[in-house]
Amino acid sequence: MTPDFGLHGAPTLVTGGRRGLGRAIAAALVACGARVAISHEGAHDSEETEATARAIGAVAMLPGDLRRPNAPAELIAEAAAALGGLRILVCNAAAERRESLTEITPEGMDLLWAVNVRATLGLVRAAIPLLDQGGRVLLLGSVQAMKPNPHQLAYAATKAALCNMGRDLAKQLAPRGIAVNILSPGAIETEGNAQALADPAYRAAAEARIPAGRIGVPDDVAGAAVFLCSPAAAYLTGAELIVDGGLATG
Repeated sequence: MTPDFGLHGAPTLVTGGRRGLGRAIAAALVACGARVAISHEGAHDSEETEATARAIGAVAMLPGDLRRPNAPAELIAEAAAALGGLRILVCNAAAERRESLTEITPEGMDLLWAVNVRATLGLVRAAIPLLDQGGRVLLLGSVQAMKPNPHQLAYAATKAALCNMGRDLAKQLAPRGIAVNILSPGAIETEGNAQALADPAYRAAAEARIPAGRIGVPDDVAGAAVFLCSPAAAYLTGAELIVDGGLATG
């Protein structure tokens, strides 16, 4: 039985909802009664996004290349038109690059900053008039903001900036009745890391670092996301919920 989190009919946008954590979060919100639109990058991934939308019951799929400065405002406007408003914004879409210190390029850093930080700020800013008095914003951070990986220095830096931005936004938007919280996953098994985790030695080493003794699954994150998006979290804003099996504690 799906718990009632008071989300019935809530117009919701989940960015990057085509697969992975975005898909799991969108599916969980739909299961709780929300009316969900998912965004994707563009024409090259539209077929897969359409299949995802059908499978999870999303009411709309919207293209939005968040590398473009104008894309966030355009996406919010399209989502509000498709949903008849907006009550919940889940900023999940992100760019990720596995690069060592010597491999980081200005172009790569610009991409990470544009998608992970600038676009998120643009989405929230464009959504403010729609979210007034009761809206919720959920930003997807990362445990890497606290437990940096030497191969993801640039990515971790953008997630640390995102967490800081979330706390600042929470303080600024609380008087308008808008809650802003951060959900920071740890090691979660998705399509993006499936190949690496298929190596038994790599998987065992990763699991050995996690007090819970296992790699997380998308549903571990989705359940926490539903809570933070719901009236059950009405007195939470500026909070960061870390879903990592205890990884950040070590």
